[in-house]
Amino acid sequence: MRDMVLQSLTKLEGWCEHEEFKGWDPYDGLNSGLFKSIPFVSKNRFSKLLWIQLFKRSPLNFRIISGVKKDYNAKGLGLFLTGYCNLYKTKPEDRYLQKINFFSNKLIELQNINFHGACWGYNFDWQARAFFQPKNTPTVVASVFIASALLDAYEITGEKKLLNTARSSCEFILQDLNRTYDNSGNFCFSYSPLDKSVVFNASLLGSRLLARVYSFTKEEILIKEAKKSVSFCCAHQQKNGSWSYGILPFHQWVDNFHTGYNLECIYEYMKHSNDFSFKNQLDKGLGYYLQTFFTTNGISKYYNDSVYPIDVHSPAQFIITMEKLGKFPEQKTLIDLVLKWTIENMQSNKGYFYYQFNKYFSSKIPYMRWAQAWMFYALSTYIKADIHGQN
Repeated sequence: MRDMVLQSLTKLEGWCEHEEFKGWDPYDGLNSGLFKSIPFVSKNRFSKLLWIQLFKRSPLNFRIISGVKKDYNAKGLGLFLTGYCNLYKTKPEDRYLQKINFFSNKLIELQNINFHGACWGYNFDWQARAFFQPKNTPTVVASVFIASALLDAYEITGEKKLLNTARSSCEFILQDLNRTYDNSGNFCFSYSPLDKSVVFNASLLGSRLLARVYSFTKEEILIKEAKKSVSFCCAHQQKNGSWSYGILPFHQWVDNFHTGYNLECIYEYMKHSNDFSFKNQLDKGLGYYLQTFFTTNGISKYYNDSVYPIDVHSPAQFIITMEKLGKFPEQKTLIDLVLKWTIENMQSNKGYFYYQFNKYFSSKIPYMRWAQAWMFYALSTYIKADIHGQN
């Protein structure tokens, strides 16, 4: 299996390098020059939502004819950075170190400097049902994955600017994000400074970064605020161990990879804080995750009640979650089954991974952040865990 993974990773890396790590995204439809040229349409909320969903859901790629250019996506670069850190830890070659330095410097260059701390957004306008995010609006999700990647690089290079930038991101989380409080004084961080949404994985990601930075700086404020967010989110765990995406009426789905995020974040909070008061919630959530989202032939289900769409992000997150939780050896049979199916069915012979399989059609558009960056991160995680094992 390791040989299969190495071959898959080599093909994927070659394709990504050829593309210079620039690409399209499922949600980048509003970067269309054609769409922007129609003022009475491009300013309308429903038109923007419809246009994005058309680009996201269609098996046909309209981006070339509508003027959507390939570009860097900061979160995608962060995932690639963590992937190269994994590879360097497995085999400390100079070419990996060069990539680590390139991605680290590029991410620092791309940060949004208009807030209290280092933060990042997406390279496109994004219309969601709950809110609109202009291009480069920082989000907690993008910022945490990127700051975490910079910490991965700091552990290898010792460059203080990487630690300082990650610490700065904590100020973005603490000062710029809105908070929704419960009756106990616990709270949920908002997705961005522009909304007041309650999205559990987003808030838990904020807690994860605060806790990890605390492990370096030992600032009590970081772990104190992290715990309040974890407490809020764990209080909303359902009796069967699952979490809905959020609390709004149209956020009541339960899906694969966001569940993986939640588990990973709770575990990392406990690891860095030495506070194990959420162990029962973690164990219950992990049991639900393993029992619900994977079929006997290795397919990663998207929703708790539906296999489709089969999305490449789900198996990628599964590998990462198992490694983070120290469950790689214990779950290796299932990991190998899932990864084998994913490589055999979702990787093009050109090296890139497809986006989604639906029941009646498939989208094989090679999205850089959503598919390639996540699978690069996952495959490098597999190699690191398989060679070095778990501590």
